[in-house]
Amino acid sequence: MFRRQPPHRQRILITGASAGLGAAMARAWAADGRDLALCARRLGELERLRDELVALRPGITVSVHPVDVGDHAAVDAAFDDAVLALGGLDRVVANAGVAASGSLGLDEAAGNRLTAQTNFVGVLHQAEAALRIFRLAGAGHFAVISSMSALRGMAGAMSVYAASKAGVSALAEGLRSDLWDTDIRVSAIHPGYVDTSLADAFPQPILISNLPRATRAIVGAIDREAPRAYVPAWPWAALSVPMRLLPLGIYRRFAG
Repeated sequence: MFRRQPPHRQRILITGASAGLGAAMARAWAADGRDLALCARRLGELERLRDELVALRPGITVSVHPVDVGDHAAVDAAFDDAVLALGGLDRVVANAGVAASGSLGLDEAAGNRLTAQTNFVGVLHQAEAALRIFRLAGAGHFAVISSMSALRGMAGAMSVYAASKAGVSALAEGLRSDLWDTDIRVSAIHPGYVDTSLADAFPQPILISNLPRATRAIVGAIDREAPRAYVPAWPWAALSVPMRLLPLGIYRRFAG
């Protein structure tokens, strides 16, 4: 199907917006004059970010919505409140995520459940809420922040995290297929390691990108509405093929 040039998406909701990539994306889009709905669990951090963004770009609308993405009803309510605050939504960025997993069978079950619940079930909740809004509007863009770890199974602290990201990447592709003949677009963005607090949970991050460089690549891929993107493109787009093809015994030596 022929895809037109991506439209300008003025009203953007971001989950996991209180820090890290979520806050960095909010700053980038605010600087471009976009209206934002910021969602996360920490209301105080959201309010401070809202005040910063409005001071940076007077005239934009920034609303804040405390929500745990693991709570389906709370996600629905927050997204509905965002529609009222911004007069609609043009894009939802499902960014909220955690990395609390560990090797199975070693008393890490609570962290593994939290990782799976937040990173996969939480994205499922966001997809339900976003697509309900977009189907009524007849258009929209749903972007999932996945991970390069989605490409392969990984060991230890990365095992459930990688599995959860593989799940959301597959979900995004299924949504693209389901919505193929509509004006609703779906993107799966796969960042490599980024220098945020989340990276502290990974045992051996490699080729780590600083936050400004990663943010530029991620925002650019989302604004292009790329169906799938590996970012920053150098080196991760180039590495995406060998990552999938290397025998596991070799791959695990440098990736886990």
